[in-house]
Amino acid sequence: MERVTKLASEKPVVIFSKSSCCMSHTIKTLFYDFGVDPAVNELDKIPRGCEIEQALLRLGCSPSVPAVFIGGELVGGANEVMTLHLNRSLVPILKQVGALWV
Repeated sequence: MERVTKLASEKPVVIFSKSSCCMSHTIKTLFYDFGVDPAVNELDKIPRGCEIEQALLRLGCSPSVPAVFIGGELVGGANEVMTLHLNRSLVPILKQVGALWV
């Protein structure tokens, strides 16, 4: 859990993902299209990725990926991020944490 917390505070936006997950790809693309440069942690490609995935599950991420942290706080997965986007709440949050300057 401590490793997740440390990784989640590396940048304003941190995404825990798997390289083979289509929803992870969609969420990463959404942030890239906004011009955000998130820290992306591909759990199937980093050491101890399975341990991080278990910690994300304990935090309530179900499924475990994608898991998005904004400003060090867990936002949730694809459903939560897309809900924020559709409600026009995502961009103001990204601006507030310094992930967007526009």
